[in-house]
Amino acid sequence: MGWAGRAHLCLDSGLVVQQESPVTDPNLISRRQLLRRLALGVSVATVALARAPRASAAQLPLLSPGAQDAKAVHYVEDASQAKGATAGANCASCGLYAGASGSAQGPCQIFPGKDVKAKGWCSSWAPQM
Repeated sequence: MGWAGRAHLCLDSGLVVQQESPVTDPNLISRRQLLRRLALGVSVATVALARAPRASAAQLPLLSPGAQDAKAVHYVEDASQAKGATAGANCASCGLYAGASGSAQGPCQIFPGKDVKAKGWCSSWAPQM
């Protein structure tokens, strides 16, 4: 809080003491008011985010095994048909697969903007950590 002017105060002993008076600027707010407004803002933002429509789990376009980026990593839609796949190795068990558990297809970090089959496989397969 700032101090605007000085007021002279005369004591009984005859000494003159200067005393500062608080600023009465209407644009200033107290610490308590600031904290209340901040708490209100945080709670309103929390409620707004909670009520905001969630991004739907809309499926992305399915990656075609014939696409050039799919061919580069030998992607197949059925891991049992893959020449280099080991037993149990498929997109659903890959650390790069971002699909929901039990889903038939989902996004993959190797192919941004595309879904891959959960039963698929590619040479970039890595075990989940």
